[in-house]
Amino acid sequence: MVTSAMDVERTEGPVRGGDGRPGTGAGRAFALMLVITGLAGVVASWVIVLDKFHLLEDPDFSPACSLNPVVSCGSIMESDQAEVFGFPNPMLGLVTYGMVVAIGMGLLAGARYRRWFWLGLQLGTLFGVAFCTWLQYQSLYEINALCLWCCLAWVATIVMFWYTTLHNVRNGFLPAPAGVRTAMEEFHWLIPAVHIAVIGMLILTRWWDFWTS
Repeated sequence: MVTSAMDVERTEGPVRGGDGRPGTGAGRAFALMLVITGLAGVVASWVIVLDKFHLLEDPDFSPACSLNPVVSCGSIMESDQAEVFGFPNPMLGLVTYGMVVAIGMGLLAGARYRRWFWLGLQLGTLFGVAFCTWLQYQSLYEINALCLWCCLAWVATIVMFWYTTLHNVRNGFLPAPAGVRTAMEEFHWLIPAVHIAVIGMLILTRWWDFWTS
């Protein structure tokens, strides 16, 4: 049986914690992944929020990550897409990525969560990766600019989504054929790597003339 390095302490389905309540834990590597990707998202969101406040105070303010016409965080911050819910998107990121950090820290401390909790995390990361995908499209083809901090948040969200999916498939919370499950465990790094590589290729081809000029 192939065992992913992301979840060495494997638990098959619900197990009993020390207090007798059912719950499922996770390996140290998976917990650290949640902490690291969550922190990356918090840092990216925090920097963008601060720059947004500076921009509101001074319309002439230029964020440090506005490097050229393509890598232009200011253009992203001033767009309608940057406030989908009526407030700056990174404020939502501060909350949601912070929750991911808390979950990871809980797992490192030995926490075990019920099936509904893991499915809730799955839905949360699915929303996150779907929202990031929409923002990627808007950034590349509507706003015509990139934000490096946004790119960091995109990568963090993609990684946490795919490894959360792997964790839930492994523990039977998400149904999957045995062959799919085995392939996901053996090539656990490949799916997020391909996902990120596709986005990188889209960015490269979108501004090919600019990168090569």
